[in-house]
Amino acid sequence: DTEMQAKRKRGGARWACTIAFFLSCITTPTLVRACTTILATPGSTVDGSTLNSHSNDGEGTVDPRLVRIAAADHEPNSLRDIFFAYEEYPRYIGYSRNVSEYFPSKDQTPFAPIGRIPQVPHTFAYFEETYGVINEKQVSIAESTCSGVFGAKPAGQGGKAIMSVDTLSQLAMERAATAREAVQIMGDLAVKYGFYGAGSFEGTAESLLVGDPNEGWVFHILPDDTGTSAIWVAQKVPDGHVTIVANMFIIREVNLADSENFLGSPNMFSIAQSKGWWTPGSKFDFTAIFSDGEYAHKFYTGRRIWRAYDILAPSSKFPTTYKDIRYSSPYPFSIAPDTKVELATVMAIMRDSLEGTPFDMTAGLAAGPFGSPDRWIGGDGESKVAGNWERPIALFRTSDSYVAQSRKWLPAQVGGLVWFGPHGAHATVYVPFAIGMQDLPPAYKIGNPSKLDRRSAYWAHRRTGSSALVLVSDKCGQVC
Repeated sequence: DTEMQAKRKRGGARWACTIAFFLSCITTPTLVRACTTILATPGSTVDGSTLNSHSNDGEGTVDPRLVRIAAADHEPNSLRDIFFAYEEYPRYIGYSRNVSEYFPSKDQTPFAPIGRIPQVPHTFAYFEETYGVINEKQVSIAESTCSGVFGAKPAGQGGKAIMSVDTLSQLAMERAATAREAVQIMGDLAVKYGFYGAGSFEGTAESLLVGDPNEGWVFHILPDDTGTSAIWVAQKVPDGHVTIVANMFIIREVNLADSENFLGSPNMFSIAQSKGWWTPGSKFDFTAIFSDGEYAHKFYTGRRIWRAYDILAPSSKFPTTYKDIRYSSPYPFSIAPDTKVELATVMAIMRDSLEGTPFDMTAGLAAGPFGSPDRWIGGDGESKVAGNWERPIALFRTSDSYVAQSRKWLPAQVGGLVWFGPHGAHATVYVPFAIGMQDLPPAYKIGNPSKLDRRSAYWAHRRTGSSALVLVSDKCGQVC
């Protein structure tokens, strides 16, 4: 039994090893969308870098390409086009953003902007997947959609808001030299021009982890009650701590008078008071007031938070269960890890399927004969069966994941890295790309998830992951 448990704990590593062996060896993933993000501050890591990770957990149709946006100078009084955020492939078609991978083919029509805002004199270079990843100043972003009590429609679709989280992340990459600046820029633009969320089952609000070489922030945002502005708050992660956001707000008591640790829109108080959700003088719990709780099912968020914190600080013995995470707050905003965090630790967490725990996705009848952690949608009959599958951090339906690394002791061009992995984290190899690179390998800039392309790194990893499904059990440990 002890040997068996040890093998299961190596499950995530086994998948990564399998990739290296099979990288020439297809199934079609199935539906749902949600993302997991982890940020480790400089004081919490072995080498003093900031680590910021994101899994882009889409529905098998999300654009998996990584592209480079060049720095640019802009004429006085010029405008910046704002486009509706299409996250499926292709996420953008047109010339406005000056990225050749986005230029239209002969049968494609360029996207029309839904708005325009004043352009700044100079914009920074950065890497972009669905969201901005890291810029030349080593500012990084990781996204996780959250539930919210308000929703809004975008301009052109019955509403007035023009800022999505995708667009806000891009604007932050273009304009911010620090994480604090990025937070303030995104908040101010959303309040001025209106914010709209995804609006699908996972929620209408958003959370971003924002890091730079010196610090990290948690940023929450949702539309206001008019659909024309936004409510937002940001809290600095204490140095020496790690935090995780898994599709639900985590910021609790807000104190905007403490500007060193909190930023936000003052309208949060007046709106909460007008709705009867808060009384002046009482504790202002942002999550309890503006979150709509876990979506999909209980433990959808909490299990991932518990797992990451249990790996990082097992001595704390965090609880595995709770009543209502929106109100009971079973897990802290951030934690000090038992030992300094390594880059490989964050990658391992991103690849985790609850191996070696009572919730192990690689064990039991549901894992099948080969111990697969993947759980596929079972059709109409599944809704007739009570309960839900566990929601692990690693998912087969992920389009890409990454760990952005900011290192203050190195020149920014090499200090800022993104360790990028196409497809599911448990079926990928993370490859480092320095922000100073003037171009990216062609294999990472192409990839239509609906059309097999053997030139694409995304399809190489996706095909390998499918092939590895019959090699993940303990019987096939020789793969590693």
